[in-house]
Parts: sequence; C-alpha cells; structure tokens
Amino acid sequence: MKVMVNGLPGKMASVVIGRIIYDDYSRFELLNHSFSSQARKGEFLNLFGTNICLHGNPSDELLMSWGDNSFFTVDYTRPDAVNANADFYCRNKLPFVMGTTGGDRIALEQRVSDSDTVAVIAPNMAKQVVAFQAMMKYGAETFPDVFAGYTLEIVESHQKGKADTSGTARAMVEYFNRLGIPFTKEQIVMVRDPEVQEQVLGVPREHLAGHGWHTYRLTSRDEDGGNRVLFQFTHNLNGRRPYAEPTLDALTFLEKKVVAGEKGKVYSMIDVLKG
Repeated sequence: MKVMVNGLPGKMASVVIGRIIYDDYSRFELLNHSFSSQARKGEFLNLFGTNICLHGNPSDELLMSWGDNSFFTVDYTRPDAVNANADFYCRNKLPFVMGTTGGDRIALEQRVSDSDTVAVIAPNMAKQVVAFQAMMKYGAETFPDVFAGYTLEIVESHQKGKADTSGTARAMVEYFNRLGIPFTKEQIVMVRDPEVQEQVLGVPREHLAGHGWHTYRLTSRDEDGGNRVLFQFTHNLNGRRPYAEPTLDALTFLEKKVVAGEKGKVYSMIDVLKG
C-alpha cells in the first residue's frame, strides 16, 4: 500500500513514518513527499535513512505533476489545517486517516460524506483508549442520567506544543452529559506547563515532550459539602508509539473499504477495532 504522511517535521508524523518503514509485515510503501505548513518548499528531511521532500500546503497542481494519486494519506498536521487538508483529500479522491484534532469536525465529516473517498477520523488512535471510549458510549446509551447530581472534573496534559484541547477529552464530555452531568468542553483543564506536568502531575521527565495523561473525576457530595462517593478514570500514555501502531491498522482497514468500493464513508477507530 502506498502511503503519504503529512505533517512533517512534526513528532507524530515522524513516529508514524518510522513505524511504516519498519513495519513487521512490510505492508507499506512510503511516498517520499509530505505536505506541511511548517515546512519550507523543497526542503528535504532525512528520517530513518529515507529522504523526504517537504512541501507547503497541499497543492492540486503538485499532485497532478506526480501523475499518480493511487495512494493513502495520513494526516498529523495542525488543527487550523484540518478542514482545508480534508477538502484536498476529498477533491482528489485520496483515502485518508485523520489523527489531527481541531477544526470544524461536523464540516469535516460532512465533506467526506459528500465525496468519493473514505476516511478514518479519530481524535485518539490508541486502541485501549478507544475501547474505553466505546465502553463509556455504551454506558451513556444504556444508563442515561445514572450520575445525575455528581460533579465532574476533567484534567488533560499533553506536550507543550499541542495547541488545542484534547479531542479525546472533548469527546468524553458528550458521554458524561448523557450520564447526567452538566459539563462543557470549556471546563476541561488543559495542562501544558512542563514544570506543572512533572512536579504536580508526575509525568516522567523523559516523556514531557510526548505524552497524553487524562483524569476524569466524578464526586457526589453530602449536604455538609463532604465527598460521599468518588469515581475516577485515568489513562496515562507516555510517548507517541501507542498512537502510531493503530494508525497502521486504520490504513489496512481503509484499504479493505476501498477494495470493497466504499465511497463517502467516515469511520472511527471503534470501527477499526470492530473490523
């Protein structure tokens, strides 16, 4: 499978490229091009012994000059590029895996639905976190308002360079709302200060530059203000590999959908796990 990874020289895109090159099953052929608004046009980056030509924003003209658009795309760019990049992929019928968070997610999914391509769009690629989200979704649908009267605190910590609030944390808000807890995405506590991360939260120093620590704390209070019941869910991921490996699974999942002739479909990582 031919794959183009966009978002270099970003860390997540770099890790995914490493997993593609060293894939145990040799399933992929990496294209030596990458679109990125962070790159200088024509700049080359050597990763794992492979020279990759960096370009600016996605370009229809450049794609046409390659003479081949029969490849898959992985997007780990920036939140402000999400919708424009997706429009490029859809316009050129490029199946894509979107791991970038942010942007207008409703417009993003609608653009794919109106196109002749398919995509896996997920705010979190880590399989175990996705499974946890699926359990929360099941709980919200099966036991609505079961946590009515509880208060909620969500704290998420990611590397300093992550510009937006975690897409996973934002997605979890919907489930907690359906479980009976009024809470808004704006109430999520976003930690990006390395000193606080290390000294207060306990993030290992070697993972300050790449981690995803989330805690969801639910409390029920007595009339005198004391805590009566506490539920706490935590998932702490160190490094980027837990997100990179499932990205490859999403690619092989998409390939099956393309072979089956699917068009205009948006899939989640829950679909990938089930598939």
